[in-house]
Amino acid sequence: MPASGGVTRSTLRQQIADALRDEVLAGRLKAGREFTVKQIAEQYGVSATPVREALVDLCAQGLLDSDQHRGFRVHQYSVDDYRRMVEARMLVVEGLFRRRTTALPPRPPAPEPGIGVVLVSVRRRGEAAARAARAGDLDVLIGYDIRYWRELGRLIAANDHLADFLHRLRVQAWAFSVPHLRSERDLLGWLWSGHVDLVDAVTRGDAEAAVTVVREYNAHALEWADWLDRLERRGGA
Repeated sequence: MPASGGVTRSTLRQQIADALRDEVLAGRLKAGREFTVKQIAEQYGVSATPVREALVDLCAQGLLDSDQHRGFRVHQYSVDDYRRMVEARMLVVEGLFRRRTTALPPRPPAPEPGIGVVLVSVRRRGEAAARAARAGDLDVLIGYDIRYWRELGRLIAANDHLADFLHRLRVQAWAFSVPHLRSERDLLGWLWSGHVDLVDAVTRGDAEAAVTVVREYNAHALEWADWLDRLERRGGA
């Protein structure tokens, strides 16, 4: 019975962390918002222990800040923070592709069966993310985009630490981006939809093509950061 109780608490902790993360990514929990363990526990009708553990987990992910006397606060990222996130993921992802001549064995021979299954899953998520980006559906895009990059990161990194690092950057970048994108007049112009092009390059084992797609994506993100900087200087953000 003790083991069962531990699993239940661990699962509850993860469910609360996931729910709050989704609130942040949806823009419903805005940067700077403060709350306590007690408030969240009452909101979800659970005890304080799994809530406290979930909030500590979100602090470790960079989404919350902890204040010993005031509770927790949704972390506020700056444009410079976002730019550094983009630059960091650019260095890591390009390095992963450059580490080998190809990301995967080129055809022929065909990739290992396990890799092939993962690529099919990644491609499906990429197709869904690209459709959502072209439609301007942020809520759908965020979910598929995060899962797409999570699976692709694990595949190309073959290293859980690197994959987890890239995942944290992805979540943090979305946490910063969502409030700005929801007020963006040219939303479609700033949403990237090259997911399928990238997974196709990976499937072919074409590292050069994959790096080109990633570079274009990161250049697009940095251009948006520059645009936000100009808005701030004009007092429009």
